[in-house]
Amino acid sequence: MYIKNIKLKNYRNYQDLTLSFDERVNIILGNNAQGKTNLIEAIYLSSNGKSFRTNKEGELIKFGNDFSFVDIEAYKDEDELKVSFVLNKDGKKTVKVDGLKLNKISQLLENILVVIFSPEDLKIVKDEPDKRRKFIDRELCQISPSYFDNLSNYKQTLFQRNSYLKEEKIDMFLLDIWDNKLAEYGVRVINSRRNFIDKISKISGKVHSNITENKENLRIEYNPSVDIVTKDEFFEVINKSRENDIRQRTTGKGPHKDDIIFYLNDINARSFGSQGQQRTCALSLKLAELSLIKEETGENGILLLDDVMSELDLNRQEFLIKTLSDNQIFITTTNIDDKILDSFPHSKIFKVENGNVK
Repeated sequence: MYIKNIKLKNYRNYQDLTLSFDERVNIILGNNAQGKTNLIEAIYLSSNGKSFRTNKEGELIKFGNDFSFVDIEAYKDEDELKVSFVLNKDGKKTVKVDGLKLNKISQLLENILVVIFSPEDLKIVKDEPDKRRKFIDRELCQISPSYFDNLSNYKQTLFQRNSYLKEEKIDMFLLDIWDNKLAEYGVRVINSRRNFIDKISKISGKVHSNITENKENLRIEYNPSVDIVTKDEFFEVINKSRENDIRQRTTGKGPHKDDIIFYLNDINARSFGSQGQQRTCALSLKLAELSLIKEETGENGILLLDDVMSELDLNRQEFLIKTLSDNQIFITTTNIDDKILDSFPHSKIFKVENGNVK
């Protein structure tokens, strides 16, 4: 699959913009704070229904305007696909696919499949657990809309349970209701994550061996806060920790406390890996994401490289680009090595300056 055209109106620092893209490599050049990332953010929005940079959708509307508009024309299995977004200042959002209005965001997922790779992703190994949970959720939601629904329901139930735990008087019957719902959605989230990590670990291990010429073995391990596989087991865990939860006024166990661990040659990469090793882990993970998308959906995902090329050495850059011979790639950067440009003589180059693209 690939994106052919994009139209933006009142989006971030773009007043009115229409661009046509190359099916393979698109390089977006420009100094910092000129609007490079805004372009791929709009592409990501059309895929996931939200920004990868902010939770405040009002920030996506150009200052002084009442709405923002994003329109994407893509091709999937040789069929044309159109996705459009209208974001209003009052918070109302309208999403359409091929002209049909969607009732919920999960209906958008699996249409345009993208993987974002930014400098923040390079820190996934050493970052805090919540960053790694976001990675799992972001990728799983794309390949499994049902996971999106289960995760949303779990988060909503968790919020309601935590709010109730802050009450002065707790009715155990009502708490049983919240606990039953939490166990129902929570076990689905946990089992989906376990299956996902098992698959992504095997794929990223192969990729990592290729990058390091078999010098390093990468293994990714799921580290759930509750090691259960059934709803009843989860309910029992919550029930046993109920007194502590009431005392702390928050839910202490569940997938909202999960983590994943990266091992290099059976050594914890977060604790003992060098910065270079940790970054190579992140690169292997991103390439594995694209492979998994292909495996699960039959489609070649689109890779968005946001100012990450300068963070990788030339060998890693060349490996990244050459490995993705079947994927459309968008690269934002302040500059790019001539060797990379020579590898793609037919790539399309866009120069961005203060919201204008040439």
